[in-house]
Amino acid sequence: MSLDSLKASVPDFAKDLKLNLGSVIGNSDLPPQQLWGTVLSCAIAARSPRVLRELEPEAKANLSPEAYTAAKSAAAVMAMNNVFYRTRHLLSDPEYGTLRAGLRMNVIGNPGVEKIDFELWSLAVSAINGCGQCLDSHEQVLRKAGVDRETIQEAFKIASVIQAVAVTLDAEAAIAGE
Repeated sequence: MSLDSLKASVPDFAKDLKLNLGSVIGNSDLPPQQLWGTVLSCAIAARSPRVLRELEPEAKANLSPEAYTAAKSAAAVMAMNNVFYRTRHLLSDPEYGTLRAGLRMNVIGNPGVEKIDFELWSLAVSAINGCGQCLDSHEQVLRKAGVDRETIQEAFKIASVIQAVAVTLDAEAAIAGE
């Protein structure tokens, strides 16, 4: 199972996704830890067993055990935060924004890897989960740390392609009755 196997499974009608998958992962300028942490956290966030099964072994092979765990942690904590903060933002009553969240998210303060890497992974997962408040927050932290816009965009390009491949393959599996 691998990136090549995943690309080969993308149907012809979605050729652009196949090409984009090869370019955003295969030709990324991100350092390996940032790249594969983004890939793993996004594969988890995309909720497609097939995409995760194909990409996880390659991600694990390219990440330290600490980075592997941190990427999974980013997907986990952002699954919670994206729902919470997106909902609070979407509610018309601004008073919810003044209430204490009361949710544990210690991993954000101590992720076990470079803070920039974890923030990048959190931003990419937030893109998949559609939380504008989280996107803004993580983007601001990254920009304050000196991360350029091209690097940040690279992360959400990876997120968009992985999500699109997941949707396409899951739809094809459903149509086939799998």
